[in-house]
Amino acid sequence: QVRLVESGGGLVQAGGSLRLSCAASGSIFRINVMSWYRQAPGKQRELVASITSGGSTDYVDSLKGRFTISRDNAKNTVYLQMNSLKPEDTAVYYCNAFAGSLSSWGQGTQVTVSS
Repeated sequence: QVRLVESGGGLVQAGGSLRLSCAASGSIFRINVMSWYRQAPGKQRELVASITSGGSTDYVDSLKGRFTISRDNAKNTVYLQMNSLKPEDTAVYYCNAFAGSLSSWGQGTQVTVSS
């Protein structure tokens, strides 16, 4: 089992930046892919970015250039650097780990971007 704890959310003005963190513990050696998702009020949860155990990254096209996913293997932590934030980025951001055939979720961290 993988446990995930997100942090770093908050309130920021449009154009600002935030860095989210996702600390993993438990059966981390089984993790193949870690991802960030987000869910805005009244909308479905959507994939933001992913990073594999080998370091390959993937992003939703609309966020390329503004968001960057990275990982620190020594700290078992994945980050999401978010720049040039817009009000439409307001959502709860969730960390996900895919380990073997199991998918684990964190509790989410709220990001609110004011105009």
